[in-house]
Amino acid sequence: MAVGRVTEIWRYPVKSMGGEQLARCTIGERGIPGDRGWAVRDEAVGEIRGAKKLPALLLLSARYLEEPASDRIPPAEIVFPDGARVRTDAPEAAPRLTTLLGRRVTLWPLRPPEDRAHYRRRLPDNPDLESELREVFGRLPDEPLPDLSVFSQELFEYTSPPGTYFDALPLHLLTTASLRALERANAASRFDRRRFRPNFLIEPEGAAEGLVENEWCGTLLRVGGATVKVEMGTPRCSMTTQPQADLAKDPGVLRTVVRHAAQNVGVYASVVTAGRVAVGDAVERA
Repeated sequence: MAVGRVTEIWRYPVKSMGGEQLARCTIGERGIPGDRGWAVRDEAVGEIRGAKKLPALLLLSARYLEEPASDRIPPAEIVFPDGARVRTDAPEAAPRLTTLLGRRVTLWPLRPPEDRAHYRRRLPDNPDLESELREVFGRLPDEPLPDLSVFSQELFEYTSPPGTYFDALPLHLLTTASLRALERANAASRFDRRRFRPNFLIEPEGAAEGLVENEWCGTLLRVGGATVKVEMGTPRCSMTTQPQADLAKDPGVLRTVVRHAAQNVGVYASVVTAGRVAVGDAVERA
């Protein structure tokens, strides 16, 4: 049974930077080849970090100069706010990022999963764990924190599943219906899909409205020629409020998500069967 159609495909060459739109892709075990193929390491704390801690990363965007493969991550080109373009493997890339972010950072392509030290979490910035989590997730004192028990235990030890730079799982699906539902709840904010960083933006079939993709959790979907399992809703954090490109800083985005969407927008998925996906492909219950 058809539940929707793919309207956009996104890949993010560098974790937490703006991504690139694709007309088609081949999904593998680790999602779209090259997705989050690079990441920034904060050398002051010795940890891979994204825009939850370094929000200015969202002011940059990145694209690949050649197509990645499942076993090969080529350099990407970063576009800085001033229009400068620098390759991720260029000697000046890390110093330029250090100046922009105000932290000494380096750039790293994916490392093998065996290099556990590369992915390991360090001590939190704030020893008060609840305060640390409220800062990261952008929650006010009277708002609930996300249910972190849904995540794999290794994510409390590592900044991502070792061998990847994903927050949790290799694919993120988002429907246009969810964006429309949020807009109805708060017309003063702009619920642009870029704030939520999907891999696949999906237009639901028929007149489906509301947070449609929540109903897919626990099910298998055929997305083009691939089969994925929808694992869980995506808890949203402070990144959704931060400025990027032509989007202004807007705390109202996250307030709306917490109050009207039970903290989740979009869903995480794992890959069951590899396959090709193109814009316009059907999304069906498997």
